[in-house]
Amino acid sequence: MSFMISRLAAVRYSARTVVDNDFHSLHHNLRTVSLSSDQFASNKEKRKMAGKLTEEQRKTDLEPLLKSGWTVVNNRDAIYKEFLFKNFNEAFSFMTRVALLAEKMDHHPEWFNVYNKVQVTLSSHDVNGLSTRDVKLATFMEQAAGLFK
Repeated sequence: MSFMISRLAAVRYSARTVVDNDFHSLHHNLRTVSLSSDQFASNKEKRKMAGKLTEEQRKTDLEPLLKSGWTVVNNRDAIYKEFLFKNFNEAFSFMTRVALLAEKMDHHPEWFNVYNKVQVTLSSHDVNGLSTRDVKLATFMEQAAGLFK
């Protein structure tokens, strides 16, 4: 009986150590992914300079995205796609990768997640429609989702 109790205590200690180490590692990594105020200001300026996509850009820049499953939203100048993953961990990992870039770009997606599904709508609110930032973020999402296939 005492062997089982000591074995259970060892397993509990090992599990707690793994969780603590993972937490501290994640905390350290999150602290290192910060923008300086200069980078943040320059990203804000770039964001303001990005305008609505021209008709020519819509033909050239949106075409690869439309071929990969993105659709133009009815009654709104936006694009939409639903990504499916094997499980919640893959979906959340995808969202984390996208969130890190979105924060650096100061351009955040409208998205919804349930288990292995992530639904995304992209539009630039400051120009009331699609911009090059939407194309860049959607292209990155395609690459990030491809890592899980």
